[in-house]
Amino acid sequence: MKEVILINIFGLDKPGVTASITDILSSYSINILDIGQAVIHDSLSLGVLAELPDAEVSAPVLKEILFCVHDLGLQVRFEPISAERYSQWVSQQGKPRHIVTLLARKITATQIARVTQIIADYGLNIDDITRLSGRIPLEYQEQNRCASVEFSVRGECEQTLSMRQRFLELSAELGVDIAYQEDTVYRRNRRLVVFDMDSTLIEAEVIDELARSAGVGKQVAMITEQAMQGELDFCESLTRRVALLKGLEESVLEKVADQLRITEGAAKLVSTLKLLGYKTAIISGGFLYFGRRLQQQLGIDYVFANDLEIIDGKLSGRVVGEIVDGKRKAQLLTEIAAREGVNLEQVIAVGDGANDLPMLSIAGLGIAFRAKPIVKASAQHALSTLGLDAILYLLGLSDAQVGLMD
Repeated sequence: MKEVILINIFGLDKPGVTASITDILSSYSINILDIGQAVIHDSLSLGVLAELPDAEVSAPVLKEILFCVHDLGLQVRFEPISAERYSQWVSQQGKPRHIVTLLARKITATQIARVTQIIADYGLNIDDITRLSGRIPLEYQEQNRCASVEFSVRGECEQTLSMRQRFLELSAELGVDIAYQEDTVYRRNRRLVVFDMDSTLIEAEVIDELARSAGVGKQVAMITEQAMQGELDFCESLTRRVALLKGLEESVLEKVADQLRITEGAAKLVSTLKLLGYKTAIISGGFLYFGRRLQQQLGIDYVFANDLEIIDGKLSGRVVGEIVDGKRKAQLLTEIAAREGVNLEQVIAVGDGANDLPMLSIAGLGIAFRAKPIVKASAQHALSTLGLDAILYLLGLSDAQVGLMD
């Protein structure tokens, strides 16, 4: 009668362990039903689920493995698996898989305990835990360090919205980011990333900078506040704010552009995406002049934004052409995806404002970046703790993998 044995080998990692064990199994023509290995701080844990033909074979093969493991300075544990338990394991195949990503400046036991408790509360089982961030020396004190752990989770979750809400509340409480996404074929097959510009790719709202230069900062801020309160739609608020810039010298645009700071992690993210063959785009309710400057600096493929009319070297106070509002952003994202032959599930959209929500909602991965609470609550995912390059963690890319591309 066939036996199923789980072979667990653990101890100090060294080359050749897996080769030695599987060589013994191969000499007895053993079938391997499952295999997995993890190394944490040079400590190896190797598991092999083996199908042994009968008791006459099992005794000598397990004896050989025992001696081999002893010679390697490791330890081994053999656990018989009943037919019922094996059948139950097989039946779990095909259950939905999910990815929970924890992102912070540093990872603590409290963070992991709270995240994994929520996972357990919704009846999901963790299959695998992977550290995506690099190894950190104990004396490392840099403020902008990044840390990320990825949990591969399996099971049916009928209360996804409730679980997302709990993750969002925990993120705010602990000052971390927690992303939850389905582990579909599209997750590692995104092809297009679309960015908002102001307060996303750059750490400023350009219209506020221009308003200060024009001496109308307070008036523009009042109109912005009306729009935020829902008293004005985006098109009307933009039209009124731009009108206040009438007469501003064109040369001021260059001065403002020179002072703009690119957001933490933006350059690294875009350069990595380019190496991986992604297309990138800026779709902004801001201004085309600044979008084109960023396009040149970062190597962005597409840029769409509002075009300020300039007459005789001065701003006329009007926008040329169709205003890029929330609805137009979603339309442009769809058009770029179609042009590139990309499914919307393969698109990542990143923005911080309410006018970004239409494009965030139709993208396969919509990310509210350092956004206001109402936008965070409405978007699929929210990142507030780390820089833009944290998006690479959501794609499942580790620091080690990205480092190989530098």
